[in-house]
Amino acid sequence: MEGRLTEISLKEALRYLGVRDAPDPQLAAAMEKCSALLRSRARPRITWRQFSLGEDLRLEGTSFFLPGQDIRRHLSCCLRVILLAATLGMETELLLRQTQSRSMADAVLLDALASAAVENVTDNLCRDLAAEFAPLHLTPRYSPGYGDFPLEAQREVCELLNVHRLLGVSLTAGGLMIPQKTVTALAGLTGDPPEKSPRPRCEACPLAGGCSYRKEDRTCESC
Repeated sequence: MEGRLTEISLKEALRYLGVRDAPDPQLAAAMEKCSALLRSRARPRITWRQFSLGEDLRLEGTSFFLPGQDIRRHLSCCLRVILLAATLGMETELLLRQTQSRSMADAVLLDALASAAVENVTDNLCRDLAAEFAPLHLTPRYSPGYGDFPLEAQREVCELLNVHRLLGVSLTAGGLMIPQKTVTALAGLTGDPPEKSPRPRCEACPLAGGCSYRKEDRTCESC
């Protein structure tokens, strides 16, 4: 299973930029140019591990207990869980830094496009995992920082996935992942069809108050 970047959604990038209307021709052209540059430099990488769930949501074979009531609801029908990570690689991180020193306008566009790109890589990984484990069903992915699943859990997830060695991803003392365009998450494996799988509530999310998805009467992948 390899990291795959199949699409950079301009619509999604515009959402990150806070642009709700169709872009004008100048903005659209600039985004297409930055998108092509990003595609040429991105080197998507992925990794994942499967664990059985023990008592109190402990990952079997580890000392890591999944904290929070939201994650308990999310995995209530699951006996196994998959930890996963996806990144665009240091090549993209260096491109973002180089662009910032040359043109902040391009850097802002590139950052939004890179966010959309890493989401695509992560979505593709989840689709591949769903196919790998069929007929079991994969729950929606859930990342540290969603609901009451603390961001501090990121460090344990990164260690269990060995992202530094396998993906070249490091974690700062403040919990920031480098390269920044990196996603970690977990997803449960259940015999229930997706529509019956428990999903976290928007009300529990710390970002709910200013969520751009909710303003558009939509939900993110965690809902």
